[in-house]
Amino acid sequence: MRVAAVEAEAVPGEVERNLETAAELIARARADLVVFPEAFVTGYDDAVFGGALPSSDLAWIGPVQDAVDAHGSVVVLNTPLDRGTLSSVVLAPQAEPWLAYDKQHIYAAERTHFTAGERGTSFTLGDFEFALSVCYDANFPEHAAAAAADGAHVYLASGAYFPGGAHRRDLHYGARALDNGMYVVFAGLLGAPHAFIGGSAVFDPLGTKIASAQDGLAIAELHLQAVIAARETQRMWTDRRATLGDRRRHALG
Repeated sequence: MRVAAVEAEAVPGEVERNLETAAELIARARADLVVFPEAFVTGYDDAVFGGALPSSDLAWIGPVQDAVDAHGSVVVLNTPLDRGTLSSVVLAPQAEPWLAYDKQHIYAAERTHFTAGERGTSFTLGDFEFALSVCYDANFPEHAAAAAADGAHVYLASGAYFPGGAHRRDLHYGARALDNGMYVVFAGLLGAPHAFIGGSAVFDPLGTKIASAQDGLAIAELHLQAVIAARETQRMWTDRRATLGDRRRHALG
């Protein structure tokens, strides 16, 4: 399975231009699966979030669907929507776009505009099951753990990290991979209006970064056997207890 995580700039408020950029990147990636950064359709911008947002009927998504149909890729495209969610749309060749996932952990600065999704989402492609996440979701180990418990082999993350966030970004995604014996594919936004730092990468099931962005794309081959082997040798997931019981507390002095 060839996957590509996009690292690119979205022009704030320029939906048509950003959709054209997305179509160009899909053509360049030549991948089975392409993942885009958070809010790529509109750009991640407070002023944009407070205005008219793309409709949840997805009538505007045609240029990306055309690229998907032409190149045979499955695409995860993240966007804010007029219903007040930061949502990932999954597009597959010759299929209706699927409004698949709403970001479940809303960062403080986003709460003016967005509400949290109520459920996780996974989809199957070939031999793999892919779980969806958006940026802040990955700060919570239980989010990826719930996906792994439900059968996911790969954790797909669309994000937008501010300057100074590189260490935390890489640590979280590497840890989610190692904790759960799963691949993590992270697509990071670049540029305006907050000097977003990108960092698109693919981590293997042992938490090792196996691909970084080159010319806008981090590309890697995923192998199901690597997930199986990691879960056999790194047994944190297998040996995890469902409950740790009631916590004991005692005051000393």
